[in-house]
Amino acid sequence: MTGAALSTQRGWCTFEVCGRDYAVDVASVQEVLRAQPLTRVPGAPPAWTGLLNLRGRIVPAVDLRVLFGVAPERAPAAGGALVVVRSGEGPLALGVDAIGDVHRGADTRLEPWPEAGGERGGPDAALFAGVLAAAERLIGVLDLERVVERAFERPASASRRTPGDPS
Repeated sequence: MTGAALSTQRGWCTFEVCGRDYAVDVASVQEVLRAQPLTRVPGAPPAWTGLLNLRGRIVPAVDLRVLFGVAPERAPAAGGALVVVRSGEGPLALGVDAIGDVHRGADTRLEPWPEAGGERGGPDAALFAGVLAAAERLIGVLDLERVVERAFERPASASRRTPGDPS
């Protein structure tokens, strides 16, 4: 993407995580659900909160707060929701605190993600495709491919087992 803003007719599904607004391309959203019971998976990547049975299909659920590094691993907040998105790896449920709305039209502009000067302790810029400048607020737009990659990463220490290690 160039330094110039990209005007788009796409729609954006917005949601809140830790008091901040984020979005994904509405075309990638399969459905939005209220918080559901999840089945924990021993040894799963850290961001996984469990598995969701979605009409007979098993879908991994991840907590965006863990991926963003802004909160300790825990279940989504009371009243939280799941945004089920389609990815190249199949559906993935994103645990969010609250659902926003859908922004559509040429008045919604995707700006490049700021290169530097971001907040310390905030989400990794590599997880974002850009920023929406919409009606007096900024909304971070997730790059789903990068989010999926990060969600399936295991800590480096888990991959460095030595022969004879009982774990």
